[in-house]
Amino acid sequence: MDERTLGSTGLDVTPIGLGTWEIGSDWGEVGEAEAREALHAALDEGITFLDTADVYGDGRSERLIAEVLAERAETPTVATKAGRRLDPHVAADYDEDHLREFVERSRETLDVDALDLLQLHCPPTDAYYQPETFDALDVLKDDGLLAHYGVSVERVEEGLKAVEYDGVETVQIIFNPFRQRPAERFLDRAAAEDVGVIVRVPLASGLLTGAIDAESEFPESDHRNFNVEGEAFDVGETFAGVPQDVGAHAADELAAYTPADVTLAQFALRWILDHDAVSTVIPGSTSPEHIAENVEAAELAPLSHRQHGAARDVYEAYVKEYVHHRW
Repeated sequence: MDERTLGSTGLDVTPIGLGTWEIGSDWGEVGEAEAREALHAALDEGITFLDTADVYGDGRSERLIAEVLAERAETPTVATKAGRRLDPHVAADYDEDHLREFVERSRETLDVDALDLLQLHCPPTDAYYQPETFDALDVLKDDGLLAHYGVSVERVEEGLKAVEYDGVETVQIIFNPFRQRPAERFLDRAAAEDVGVIVRVPLASGLLTGAIDAESEFPESDHRNFNVEGEAFDVGETFAGVPQDVGAHAADELAAYTPADVTLAQFALRWILDHDAVSTVIPGSTSPEHIAENVEAAELAPLSHRQHGAARDVYEAYVKEYVHHRW
């Protein structure tokens, strides 16, 4: 894969990375051997960007990344997140003391002197209006505990506020054919500010693979079972906020515009990558075959005007009313 530069960090990363929420928690039972196999597969495919968080399996995802990288010669960029360990999860506690504690924990778990990239983990909106939170990140950076920092956001408006801070070099955001508002409101601003854009939930929790229908069921430990109404965290993290039955029908409609030799998942990933402001996309998977398939999407030709039009039409006809003004 050709690499893209991650905003002002100067880091070059593959346009397809690997999200490791799935190997940490909340996606049903994933054994450690299966998780390791997925990480090795990603590195074998040339992926140079891994995304994790300290709460994914209470550090399990970070630990597995460290153990696998200790066996490999590759040195991918590893981005982690902090903040969701707070209980209660309140903006006021996004302060230097708490962030330093979380950073030290992740440094130890990842077995690194300095974190490549630390992202605030979807903090409450008020945190973006606390300059002292970003001052604290500057202190941690000056202390050599992290090389770069950014934010992971739920809402477009949070991303727009975050990029007002000079130290914010990346924004992670949900963006896919079922969540199109960032293209309308955010991507141009990110590019103008030289902020790297990391796209999560690119396949809408599997809806955009075409493998889920209205009747699909999930294990109790899978967020697609326990968070469908936002019971555990922001509902927009599950199926990108689209009701399962609506999303499954919309995916079927979109599949009609997918070439015979391209999967729906590849179509969705290519749709995202056709937006030049995007630095990297982080689909999660424990399947080496799916990881290889995702990587292939980066080598596909850009979608046609007709295909982009079809994605817009499907979004407006089926999905927009559920998500557009919420995120």
